[in-house]
Amino acid sequence: MAPYESDDTTTAGATREPGAGRRRAARYVVPVTVMGVAAATIGLVPAIANSGDPDLPEITAAQLIEKMAESDTERLSGTVKITTDLGLPDLGGLESSLTSGALDRGEGGSSADPSAKLAELASGTHTLRVAVDGPDRQKVSLLENAAEYSLIHNGKDVWGYDSASNEVYHGTVDESAEGEGREQQPPATPKDFAEEALKAVDDTTSVTVDGTAQVAGRDAYKLVVKPKQSGSTVGAISIAVDHRTGTPLKFTLTPASGGAAVVDVGFTKVSFDRPAASTFDFTPPKGAKVTEEGALEDGKKDGEPTGKPEGAPKSGEDLSKGLDGLKVLGEGWNSVATFDTGAEGGLPTGSEGGDLGGFLGSLGDQVKGEFGTGTVFSTRLVNALFTEDGKVYVGAVTKDALVKTANEAK
Repeated sequence: MAPYESDDTTTAGATREPGAGRRRAARYVVPVTVMGVAAATIGLVPAIANSGDPDLPEITAAQLIEKMAESDTERLSGTVKITTDLGLPDLGGLESSLTSGALDRGEGGSSADPSAKLAELASGTHTLRVAVDGPDRQKVSLLENAAEYSLIHNGKDVWGYDSASNEVYHGTVDESAEGEGREQQPPATPKDFAEEALKAVDDTTSVTVDGTAQVAGRDAYKLVVKPKQSGSTVGAISIAVDHRTGTPLKFTLTPASGGAAVVDVGFTKVSFDRPAASTFDFTPPKGAKVTEEGALEDGKKDGEPTGKPEGAPKSGEDLSKGLDGLKVLGEGWNSVATFDTGAEGGLPTGSEGGDLGGFLGSLGDQVKGEFGTGTVFSTRLVNALFTEDGKVYVGAVTKDALVKTANEAK
């Protein structure tokens, strides 16, 4: 998902202190963005599968992870249910504005912009229809009340279509480029989440096979990942892996504090047949407003000023660009990312921050330590400490673990 940006605007021709916009923008960008940050690395401890229903051959955790890695599934279609519960308070719609990136959209924005639209998956329960045919054709449709939003990647073209507003977003990708040069699709299937969870291995984690299950009518093994370290907000990650294809069918992350899952993503229907080629065809409907990606990336339309603060990252640009000294402290599940925003004064809570300040103030918890004073911004999974001297510490760790890290870094 694209980084969120500030709604701080500058009137055309006005002057400002060099770097002031960047510092002010950072104060708003950081707390909002940490909702989507969870630092966790995975270790491997082999275990034998328990008997269960369905009855499948025994398998070790190492073998199951190898099966996932060797899976050559490139074609599938189905329906995915995704539920995200970060534990944010109901603030009359303000929280939705924060997670959707609406604060930076302005008059030149588009409701079909995928960086904003699919960010709605950061909260609540949603139903998606997905289709995949290799690396160059994917489609994700977000089903809404009497409306639908679709994001389609077909060759060099990327289309976003919002049926409610009849608006279209169009972008292109470099088909000859690989890796960072290609358009990155947002996580929408259990496989996407599982790959993120299993990117690295170390000895801070227990990984076991805990029986079997049926997901979307298919037999699956249950891979369970738990931190060995104390101080993590992650309780366990459960991944249901299709026993025939090695494809993750369901991903569930439960917090150490208990209660409902923070993230629960699973197929309710799935087929591994090749989707029809017409699935990925798209032509803008008659009368639709079409926005080309350049208009959004430049933050302007028809020669208008950008309306973005100096130094603020553009859509799709990594948040760490423009922030100083990004580094990771600690290891494994207790890893904490830290960087200096250059924004002294701490979180913009209270009257100085307006509605956003009230939102942050409702979540903020004032703390003190050897590092000085600061505010902890909390969800059920991620905690972020924003110190008075402008430093930020973010991780999927408890408040006490975060403060300890900040003290040791001082």
